Parts: sequence; C-alpha cells; structure tokens
Amino acid sequence: MIFRFLTKKNLLFCIVFLPILGLAQVEPDSSALTNNVYLDSIFVDEIERLPGQKDKVLHAEPLYIDLIRDLGARKGEKEWNYGLGMKTDRDFDEFEALVEYEWAPVDRLGLEIELPLTFYGPSAADPTVIRPSSRLESLKLAAQWSFFVSDKWNTSMALGYIHEFELVDFNKIRSDNFFKGNSYNPFLVLAKRWGLNYHSLIYTGPRMVKEFDAPTWDVAYEINTSFHYMITGTRNFIGVELNQEVVQGRLLTVMRPQMRIGISERIMIGIVSGVPLNRENRGLSSFARLIYEPGFRAMH
Repeated sequence: MIFRFLTKKNLLFCIVFLPILGLAQVEPDSSALTNNVYLDSIFVDEIERLPGQKDKVLHAEPLYIDLIRDLGARKGEKEWNYGLGMKTDRDFDEFEALVEYEWAPVDRLGLEIELPLTFYGPSAADPTVIRPSSRLESLKLAAQWSFFVSDKWNTSMALGYIHEFELVDFNKIRSDNFFKGNSYNPFLVLAKRWGLNYHSLIYTGPRMVKEFDAPTWDVAYEINTSFHYMITGTRNFIGVELNQEVVQGRLLTVMRPQMRIGISERIMIGIVSGVPLNRENRGLSSFARLIYEPGFRAMH
C-alpha cells in the first residue's frame, strides 16, 4: 500500500517540503540553553583551533551552490561529493547528477574537479514533444583562496574562479568536436557566523559563456545568499539558500530550503528543495548530496 502512495509527484512533494517543515523545530528547549552553549563552544573550538595548524572559522556551507572547499581550508583537507536531483516540467522531467572531488594542497587554498551530468525522462503529457539530449555538461575545474580569516569577527572572505570546458551532447560526440565552448566564472565569498549557531553567506560573481559557433557571449550575474542554523554541538543544520541570476535585466530567483544531517563522523547527507519565484523558472525541484570527508574526526 505504501508503495502505491510513493508516486513520483508525492515523493518530490515530500522532499521539497521536508526541509521547510524542519524550520519550525530549530528553537532549543530553554532548559538546555546552558548545556547547549557549552557543547557548541567545545565543538567550535575543536574545528577552529587545532594545535599546530592555522585557525579557521566554522561556517555553514550552502548545499546547492556549494563552495570549492571550506573557507580557511587547511592543507590536507579533502572531500568527495555525490549529488542527484530532479526537476519537474510540464513536458518532461530533468535529472541531474554530479561527482566532485575537492582538496586543499596548501593552507587557505581549495581546488575542485567536478563532472556534472544532465539527462531527461520521457514526456509526461505529450509524447510528441522533443526533449533535449542527455549530456555530460562539462569538465569543471575550480580554485578558491581564503584571503581573510578572522576568528575575532567570526568572518571569512575568499576569491575564486570556476572554469568549465563545455561538452557536446552524447548523440553528437562521434560527429562533432568533443568540446563546444567555455564558461568563465570568477566569484567572491563573504561569510559570517553570528554567535555560535547562526550563519550567513554571500556568494556572487559574473558567469560568462562562449560557445565556439556562437557569435555572442551569454552573460549572467549570480547573487547567491544563504542563512543557516547549525544544531548544537554538531555540523547538522537547517536553512535556506536563495539562488539569483540577473539575465538581460531580469532577476530570476529560486528559493532552496535545505538541511544537512551527519550519519557518521565522515559522512553527511544534504537534502535540498527548489521553489522557483519567477514564471520563467517552471516546476519544483529536489536535490540530494552525499558528502564524504576522509580523515575528518571530531574529538568531543
């Protein structure tokens, strides 16, 4: 009986609104406030002040447009990410998947390699609708340098750059060139932790795309902001991410309620829902991210 209830639309509805429902449960019991402050202080101190290593500030990282590496990254840090998402449309469903590896070769510098994949389901309403071709979107290379880390102000700043070598559709690989263009995306990150639990972050910069056979550039300006509440003594959080793009004078916005849950010291799961706030962006979406950090260890 339960499997008949879990249709595609019902499952998507649950994933979309699960993070929203979680927002109503973030207030801690007043009787436990003193213990919470003690646990948070211990946890934050473990993350930020390791013997013999540079200080860093603990920040909540957004789950959909994520950072290249932790702000203030330390040499030797590394992380694997596996993502899977779905977006409903009037004509067909769009699925996305990604595999990425990020690491810090030196203090304050993060590097990343990512392979994003997009594929499409059959038409739900009209089988004659021509759907886009499935494709490996690009080979994505990125770097991020934290140039300001202040333990006193609980603030970090970073500059970064993402370069994508865009690839042709799967059905054109044999007849066309393997690459079809380049995407250039410099960005700035500003993050601040307010007290022990509340986090805010701004990730912004232009994105410029030039395909080899296109006469003009496609240019957009991205403004991504996020606000999170991190659960006492853990890296679990709930919050919201606003992904905005300025394209040809129009502001396109998607609101993404989200939560991150640790299932072990080294493995976390992130759940993200997408609610478009413009008519140009049709359909609800969902996204899940599996995060694996080899070598991470909490001491408390």
